[in-house]
Amino acid sequence: MTQNGSAQRPATDGDKGRQLNWPATVSALAASVAAVVALIAYLAPPAGQPIGTETPSPSASPYIPSRDRETSRPPSDPPPPDPETTRAAPVTSVVLPPVPPIGCAEATAALNAYSRNAGDTRSSHAGAAQQAYSELMGVALNAQGAVGQKVTRLAREFQELNFRLTGMVMNDPNEVLADIRTDIAELNRLCTPA
Repeated sequence: MTQNGSAQRPATDGDKGRQLNWPATVSALAASVAAVVALIAYLAPPAGQPIGTETPSPSASPYIPSRDRETSRPPSDPPPPDPETTRAAPVTSVVLPPVPPIGCAEATAALNAYSRNAGDTRSSHAGAAQQAYSELMGVALNAQGAVGQKVTRLAREFQELNFRLTGMVMNDPNEVLADIRTDIAELNRLCTPA
């Protein structure tokens, strides 16, 4: 017992854990205040509206039959224009340029590359023919219809040209070049939009 008659408990290690954690307490208090402010802001009327007046809600309006609801307009909308005084704007049709069939652009690029890379020697001409064959076979995978058939035929002709230029086949390369020129002219006709 102490002098004033009350018993004091001695301080123990357990009392250290019961001390007030001020940062956590302040943080919890700030979160509570923020929640109350957010609730007040949510419940407060919109700015510019006097307190005590309510904004009309769609559910608070009197019953309007569904047919009238569809045709009724808010009073702030202007009346529709008189049909006799309004003229319809002339409709202009946009004419898009015709699109060439799939594979035409790629085949043309492969043929142009062949023309650039053919060179003057037999070996450079054979290399350009092999490259054209490879590129045209890739194009033939996506090309369809007559264009696809013509691209496939051209690819085979370039392969034959390569064989003749490298000596694998002992025939005149000029025969294949004549066929290639004819097929290129037909491909150009197929790829020219009508």
